[in-house]
Amino acid sequence: MDLLAHLAAYVAVVDEASFSRAADRLGIAQPLLSRRVKTLEEHFGGVLFDRSRRQVTTTEFGLSLLPYARDVLDSAQRLRQAARASWRSAVRAVGVPADCDPAALARVLRAGTEHGTTVAVRELPPEQRVTGLADGSLAYALVRGEPENAALRAPLGLASAPPPRTEPAPAGGHPVHLEDLRPRRGSRTSRHALPVLTLAEDQLPGVRDRLARAAARAGLPESLFHPAASTAAALAETLAGRALLLCTEPFATRHGAFWAPLYDQALHRGYDVRAARRQQGAAPVPGWLAGALAASVGAVPHTHVAGTAAEDPRTRLAALG
Repeated sequence: MDLLAHLAAYVAVVDEASFSRAADRLGIAQPLLSRRVKTLEEHFGGVLFDRSRRQVTTTEFGLSLLPYARDVLDSAQRLRQAARASWRSAVRAVGVPADCDPAALARVLRAGTEHGTTVAVRELPPEQRVTGLADGSLAYALVRGEPENAALRAPLGLASAPPPRTEPAPAGGHPVHLEDLRPRRGSRTSRHALPVLTLAEDQLPGVRDRLARAAARAGLPESLFHPAASTAAALAETLAGRALLLCTEPFATRHGAFWAPLYDQALHRGYDVRAARRQQGAAPVPGWLAGALAASVGAVPHTHVAGTAAEDPRTRLAALG
C-alpha cells in the first residue's frame, strides 16, 4: 500500500466533505479514491467516514487519526523540499575538452545558476572524461564519438599563420582537401609540406587511425600529423608559420590564426553529452546544459552540418578505412 497516497485521499475527503470533490482535487478518478479510503479503513481496522448521509461526515475514529495523518503528509512534503534543495545545492562536475571557449564555459556556469544548479567545469582529456562518468566523479561530460554517429559534430579545419599585413588575406571558408597539402612541383616554398599538429582532443587511438588512413589516401607521408606537446607550443609553431594546427574555427579565431575547414567530415569531431550512470541508469541530460556544452566546443547537431560531404559515399567509406 502507498501509505502517502492513501492518507492524501483520506485528508482530501475530510477537507472537501465529498468523495467527488476530493477526487478532482487530487486529479484521480473517484472509484480509485474510494478504493484507497476503503483500503485505509481495512488497514487501520475502523470506519473513517459515515456514508449513510447525504453529505460525507468524518467518524470519531476518523477525526482521532486526522492530526497524525496531516503530520505524516506535512513531513513527507518537507522531506521532498529538502531533497530538492539538496539536489540544487550539490555541485555538478562537468567534463569538457581543454580547448573550449572560456566565454562559452562561463555561459555554462551562468545557465546552471539560472536553472538552480551549481556547475563546476573540469577541463580533461577525452579518456578521463569517460572514466569520470564511470566512477561518478563527473555528473556530465562531453564524450568523443564517431562523427557520423554522434549527436553533435564540431567541424575541424587547419589553422595557419595569418598573412602579413602587406599581403591580401587568402579567401577563407573554402574546404581544404588533404591532397592540397602535398608539396607542389616546382614550388619554392614549404608551405604545402608543413606538419599538421594535433591537440590532446584528437590524439585518441581511433582518431589517429582515421587521420593516418586519410593521409595515406591523399598520398601524404604517415608522419604528417604530429601530436602537439602542449596547446601553447602548438599555437607558437602555427602562428610562426612553421606548422598547421588541426582545430575548430572558434579556437583558431580566438588566437588570431587563419582557418579553413577540412572537406572530409569523417575527420571532424563527434560529441555526445552524457550523464553519469547510477543505480537506476543514466540520468537524462538537461536540455539547457546540452546546448551550452555544444556551443563551448563549436559543435552543432549532426543533421545541421552544412555542405554535402556528410552524405558523400566517399566520406562514409573513408570513415571505415
